[in-house]
Amino acid sequence: MTAFENLSLLRAFVCIVECGSISAGARRLKISQPTLSRQLRTLEDHCGAPLLQRDTHAMCLTPIGRSLLADARTMLAHAEEAEQRLRQDQMELSGHLRLFATIDWGQWVVTPMLSSFLQLHPRVTAELALTNRPLHMLREGCDIGILPGKITDESVVARPAGMIGFHLVAAPSLIKKHPVAKRPADLKSWPWISISGFQFWSSKEVTLAGRGGVEQTLPISPILISEGVTSLREAARTGLGLALMPDWLIEEDLRSKHLAHVLPQWRPKDLPLHVVYAGQRLLPARVSAFIDFAVADMSKVLAAYP
Repeated sequence: MTAFENLSLLRAFVCIVECGSISAGARRLKISQPTLSRQLRTLEDHCGAPLLQRDTHAMCLTPIGRSLLADARTMLAHAEEAEQRLRQDQMELSGHLRLFATIDWGQWVVTPMLSSFLQLHPRVTAELALTNRPLHMLREGCDIGILPGKITDESVVARPAGMIGFHLVAAPSLIKKHPVAKRPADLKSWPWISISGFQFWSSKEVTLAGRGGVEQTLPISPILISEGVTSLREAARTGLGLALMPDWLIEEDLRSKHLAHVLPQWRPKDLPLHVVYAGQRLLPARVSAFIDFAVADMSKVLAAYP
């Protein structure tokens, strides 16, 4: 027997890695910890090498383990897809989705969208992780990511879902403290607040585009840097500083005059939005269906903000 002839051994190995320990993996698989340990040892015997390095404090993959993990996930995905095709009720989506999204977009847009999808497909369940540090989420077992900003992982497939528009805004109380700004250079002395995360934009400079596409870049030194735009909106409303804010988040604040445009003739660059997933894996039906649903739904959301 080889390492690839028993899918249960591969499934056990992947589960241990995703859960972070043998005990947690055993709880997910609903088997005893000694049983799962034996399955791991059997797989390592077939491989002729250890797959995990374990001590009392941590567990990590060996180089052979990292290589096997990618192949094991691919084989399990193929097996799951084949099983789905054999089911008589193939037309009804089922199974578990593992998703991640950035904090604010995930709370405001992805959560209601995912809720609608789950109501349409009652045999599908889901986990949603909210993180602005998504670098390895697909490698850690997530099926789909929903990400604004630059895609830095060349191993993923990224389907465009639209562009998020941004505005330069501040509280009226802050605007009253400064002379009327007529050009970007007039904002150098203003206090700034900014989001962290290089995939969105730099916290050290801001680029604005004027009429005819002319761009100007301002160096900034934010007095507050936050991981979430909702956090920045709340800070901006107090008059703490200028901020780049997405249009979907501040529509009501502009209407109620808690925030106001600054230099409206100069606009920040739009930010692309993508649905990402692992390109080398055969996608289960529920994953493919959700990707199509998400792209269509978020495109409509963004189209409401010309």
